[in-house]
Amino acid sequence: MISKTFKNLSLIAVSISLLFASNSATAQRKSKDATDWTEQSTSALKFRELGPATTSGRIADIAVNPNNTAEMYLAMASSGVWKTTNNGTTWEPIFDNEGSYSTGCVTIDPSNSNTIWVGSGENNNQRSAPYGDGVYVSHDGGKSWSNVGLKNSEHIGMIVVDPRDSKHVYVAAYGPLWSAGGDRGVYETRDGGETWSQILSVSEHTGFNEVHMDPRNPEVLYATAHQRRRHVFTYLSGGPESGIYKSVDGGKNWAQLKSGLPGGDVGRIGMDISPANPDVLYATIEGHGTYRSSDRGASWNKQSGHETSGNYYVEFIAHPTDVNTVYSMDTYAQVSTDG
Repeated sequence: MISKTFKNLSLIAVSISLLFASNSATAQRKSKDATDWTEQSTSALKFRELGPATTSGRIADIAVNPNNTAEMYLAMASSGVWKTTNNGTTWEPIFDNEGSYSTGCVTIDPSNSNTIWVGSGENNNQRSAPYGDGVYVSHDGGKSWSNVGLKNSEHIGMIVVDPRDSKHVYVAAYGPLWSAGGDRGVYETRDGGETWSQILSVSEHTGFNEVHMDPRNPEVLYATAHQRRRHVFTYLSGGPESGIYKSVDGGKNWAQLKSGLPGGDVGRIGMDISPANPDVLYATIEGHGTYRSSDRGASWNKQSGHETSGNYYVEFIAHPTDVNTVYSMDTYAQVSTDG
């Protein structure tokens, strides 16, 4: 009887040992499987673009609401204006019923984020660059739009709103790409677009692709002129009339900046004022390279030979807090961190 009892106890002990061993092995396998699964799933995760999964066209400009950064507007070269209110997870077309399907720039009024200004007509110079029919404004976040003029500009480069007065707006009008004349130059309205005055003009062959306002003083303005013309047989991408202009009295008077800047034939110019130090200006000049001024444009120094194609790019964006960081817009964005 005692022998039988020990035998049964031995069988029980062996069974318990096997059970623990089995559970331990199972736990180890589960732990290993969990580790492998985590590594596999992590490596499988990839970043992707937000928005439509189908092929889109060129994005000419973007405006982010500074009071609500989840709200953004895109000006599209060939599909109007799109809006998101959820950080780009979904987008809504808000310009489909207007007179132009092509847009070149979009600006949010710094004093009223419900007021949106759009310049129609792609602000580029390729054969496929479609034209527009002037300037539009919305006072309800893009729900409805009004065409407020400059219909013969065909291409609007940039719009700037005076932070002191929402009805005071400056427009850089590129003018027609395939012909002379049209609404071409820097224009100003003081009544929200009811009337416009041309405050800077070079010639019937030269338009303006950018206008910038000093963040410290709205009376200080910079504008970039671009002499260009496209024909069926060729494209003239620059000329002696291209250049950078400055006003210190709100656009009443202008002077061309020349010290240190290239002369002769000059292509498209993209520039920006450094928000970190508005004394510093950056310019990328087609055919010549990258230039920097540390004295509000009085003099310039060539920094490098970096430039991009004038057909689509030639745009600089200065970093908001680091004076030596500047971004160059291209098919792939590029950055410099050493001025």
